[in-house]
Amino acid sequence: MAGNFGSLVFTPLVKDSMQRNRAISRLVQREKTMAQLQSPRLSRRRLLAIAGVSGGATMLVRGRLFAKDEGIVPTMINAAAKAKITVHPVRRNISVLEGSGGNIAVLTGNDGKLLVDAGFSVSRTGIADALASLSGDPIKHLVNTHWHTDHTDGNNWLHSAGAAITAHENVRKRLSVDTRVEGWSWTFPASPAGALPFAVFATTHELQRNDTKLVLQYYGPAHTDGDISVHFTEADVIHVGDTWWNGVYPFIDYSTGGSIDGQIQAAEANLRLTTDKTIVIPGHGQIGSRPDLAKFRDMLVTIRGSVERLKKQGRSLEQTIAAKPTGAFDAKWGRFLITPAMFTALVYQGV
Repeated sequence: MAGNFGSLVFTPLVKDSMQRNRAISRLVQREKTMAQLQSPRLSRRRLLAIAGVSGGATMLVRGRLFAKDEGIVPTMINAAAKAKITVHPVRRNISVLEGSGGNIAVLTGNDGKLLVDAGFSVSRTGIADALASLSGDPIKHLVNTHWHTDHTDGNNWLHSAGAAITAHENVRKRLSVDTRVEGWSWTFPASPAGALPFAVFATTHELQRNDTKLVLQYYGPAHTDGDISVHFTEADVIHVGDTWWNGVYPFIDYSTGGSIDGQIQAAEANLRLTTDKTIVIPGHGQIGSRPDLAKFRDMLVTIRGSVERLKKQGRSLEQTIAAKPTGAFDAKWGRFLITPAMFTALVYQGV
């Protein structure tokens, strides 16, 4: 039987044109070539840490990611299968596992391990070994920050290991059916019953585990339509999922409710949720702090304004990309998969 308990709901486990595209592709390939010639090479370990994909991947037309000839999703999975899982102690009994898709937060204690995000299932052995290195506590709970595969693909095995899964109601909605991400040119099949969140909520929810109060807060549509933050209140550590990509331009999933305006609103919310003492765990990239969040917010706002002005002048997407509205930020933010041209196209779509 389904039932309501406050804000939490428990349910049974169930199952523009070709010419424009060619122009964008040429511009992006030109940027890639220049970056290879001018920029220092990022280490493979750092590439994996940021997004769980290999250094050979590149961004092409209309948000479609390709790694050589494979596509972004197979590339992420293959990279996760080979990646080393690195453990980073954060504060108190909280750690971060890095290397399998998005960053995984782990809370240990007598109530059993609680994980925030699940990574890829191909990393199961590495994740299990990393978890065992932290403590002998069993896996008891999992929270998903949003539905994307690099954060939920491990749901099924973690549930089999003992984790009850909690997420925003839109995460279960997306995982329950075939879901298309146009930006990745990929349709994800419905997840198996064990991978679906059992406990879902609409706006806020609280958990008490291992002498720690966790506050789960829905952003509203941001990177997707199901993004939440998870605040470990006593430790003042917050996992913000893919509402923050530390040091690189973010992907925005318009196919499932994301937008540049939603991404900015989430960035503003993160600043309200944190202080200078808060440790912030991003969906991708290194652990950071409130000043890092502010830099990310400022970048988003500035580029959005520049792209909007160009679009209002009647500039086409190709003309807007050629005007380089991201130029002031590219040296810091534009040296990874989401190239300046690609991020410009993502912003252009939403203004």
